Amino acid sequence: MSLDRLIRNCINQDAEAQSQLYKQFASKLFSLCLKYSKNYAEAEDNLHDAFITVFSKIDQYNNKGSFEGWLKRIAINTSLQRYREDVGVYDIVNEGNIEDVSVDINDEDLNIDFLLKIVQELPDRYRLVFNLYVLDGYSHVEISELINISTGTSKSNLARARLILKGKIEDYRANSNSQSL
Repeated sequence: MSLDRLIRNCINQDAEAQSQLYKQFASKLFSLCLKYSKNYAEAEDNLHDAFITVFSKIDQYNNKGSFEGWLKRIAINTSLQRYREDVGVYDIVNEGNIEDVSVDINDEDLNIDFLLKIVQELPDRYRLVFNLYVLDGYSHVEISELINISTGTSKSNLARARLILKGKIEDYRANSNSQSL
């Protein structure tokens, strides 16, 4: 079934079409939810909530831009909404400007599993800002609006995330080098 037909059937609340749409996009959206969630269980909850939103608002999709992009925006917004609800518990305040740090991740000695693990270990806001800015291309102004922080805080959180990642990468390389001696 074509995507247009699938969307039309979902608008008409066809359960089979909804199931097919879920099967087609769930894995991509889950990996996106996982980037913005504290853990696997929260990512599952965010994916579930995102699909509830998709099915309730699918009639609002107006064929401007890609459908997958529309789905991704809903998944990101759903995950960020959960973060905003929990922000009082996990809040990290802006402690002023720190120097921008670059992280060298292009070496072959770093595997993707290690990189995903250390990004997932970042404090919540640092992880969110890092993912939004570095992986998904949002500007600091957009990030500040999405998670209700100032642009300066967004920049500071990104720099701190990079600093933490740089330290973990340096530790990993030092341990790898000492073990190979």
